[in-house]
Amino acid sequence: MWFLLLGLLGVGLKYFEVGPVAGWSWWLVLSPFALALAWWAWADSSGYTKRKVMEREARRKQVRIDRQRANMGLPNRDGQRTRR
Repeated sequence: MWFLLLGLLGVGLKYFEVGPVAGWSWWLVLSPFALALAWWAWADSSGYTKRKVMEREARRKQVRIDRQRANMGLPNRDGQRTRR
């Protein structure tokens, strides 16, 4: 995502001829897009993306379980009783 934002910023600065970016080669300005493509290809092929999604879902599930246990007056996963 950062490579994509950096690429968009570079293209905008190059197009509007702002600062030193105006003198840079288009290859240099467009290189963050190639890096973003390489990152996404690696993340998908290595399972990084899927692993992050699973971790996020597990955190959301645990928060929901803890909230329900607290509402019932049962101890949470740390063994502490909490009641709202």
